[in-house]
This record gives sequence, C-alpha cells and structure tokens, in this order.
Amino acid sequence: MAEVNGPEKLDISKDTSSLGSPELLHVLAVDDSFVDRKFIERLLRVSSCKVTVVDSATRALQYLGLDGDNSSVGFEDPKINLIMTDYSMPGMTGYELLKKIKESSAFREIPVVIMSSENILPCIDRCLEEGAEDFLLKPVKLADVKRLRNSLMKADERAFKNIIHKRELQANDIYSQLKRAKI
Repeated sequence: MAEVNGPEKLDISKDTSSLGSPELLHVLAVDDSFVDRKFIERLLRVSSCKVTVVDSATRALQYLGLDGDNSSVGFEDPKINLIMTDYSMPGMTGYELLKKIKESSAFREIPVVIMSSENILPCIDRCLEEGAEDFLLKPVKLADVKRLRNSLMKADERAFKNIIHKRELQANDIYSQLKRAKI
C-alpha cells in the first residue's frame, strides 16, 4: 500500500510573482487631449505602472479587441488591470466606453475609472451606477493614482489568496478521498 502524505500548506507570504510587482499593474489610459494623455501617463509611470495610452474610445476598443473585428491589430497582449478614461471625448464618450466594457464578458471585471474636468453630479452618478470604479476630477493628482493603485493591488492580493484557499480545500478533499480509499 502506498503512503499518502497530507497536502502541504502553500506559503504565499514569500511569493514574488505578480502580486507586489508594481510594474505588472497595466493601465490603459484613454483621453483625446494630448496634454492630458501625457500628464496621466507620467503620473502612472511615476507610480510604477505600465501604461498604454490611446487617443479615443474607439482606439481603446480596438486595443481590447472589442471593435467588432475581435483583434487588437498593432497592439501587444491587451492584459490590463485598470482602464482610466476621459468622460468627454468626440465620437464615443468615456461613459459609452464604460458601458461597452461592462457588457463584455472578457473585460467586465476590469475596473474603469472616469476622469473629467466637469463636476456634474448626474454624470458622476450615472457612471458609478453603470459600474465605474471611481470618478476623478481633473487634473488628476498623484495621490489619486497611488490610492487607485493600492486598492487594486489589495484587491488582486485578496483574489489570489481566495484562489490559493480554494486549492488548499480541494487538495484536502482529494487527500481525504485517497485516505478513505487507502491508496
């Protein structure tokens, strides 16, 4: 009869994979204003984020492969952790982009932050009701970016710990089944 050892507890406290590696936090920044795009890009890079910037909601949809072609032609892997978009843009607004992202099964879980220089409560409420993570007034401050980054990292860490916990429970269950079967 083979000996069955108990499942080992996974130690994630020393894990140096994706969590705690700030350079892996990838933000898609969407703004039609060149100056605002450069400003938010710089704030995000100073906060140790990887940044992809695009100049329109349509271009963001292309990057995500949600433009109908299901391709992100001209872009690398669209694995992103956060989308920050201007509210008021020509063509498609940030609100319309938010709705399209939240309708997508592939991207609905990605937090979307709306930015605007206009402090109009009905617009803010509408975005938050549609699923926006936050609504930031421009000019966005470094403190806003750091707060967003920290809350995303904590959420990722909680999700990772939940996955590990589920795997530990599954391993315990398998161990119990094997023990009962006396394999």
